[in-house]
Amino acid sequence: MREDMIICRCEEVTYKDIYQTVEHHQCSSRETKLRTRAGMGYCGGRTCRTFVDQIVAEVYGEPSGDAIPLKYRPPVRPIPFKTMGGK
Repeated sequence: MREDMIICRCEEVTYKDIYQTVEHHQCSSRETKLRTRAGMGYCGGRTCRTFVDQIVAEVYGEPSGDAIPLKYRPPVRPIPFKTMGGK
């Protein structure tokens, strides 16, 4: 992968940012997410969380299936029914 490739489009985090963070801090996927904000944008990590998991596995030399994958939460907030047109 190219170093300038954007992994997280929402937060504009590059491959280089993630790789260097994992390498320098010996991070898990979760800690990498917190340090770089990859996966914390509008989409909630739907597009980039698997890439973050793969990069962490690449740094540690482990298959990505052995690591605990990141969770993602859909960008949904509860709203009252009256907002949707109810009474």
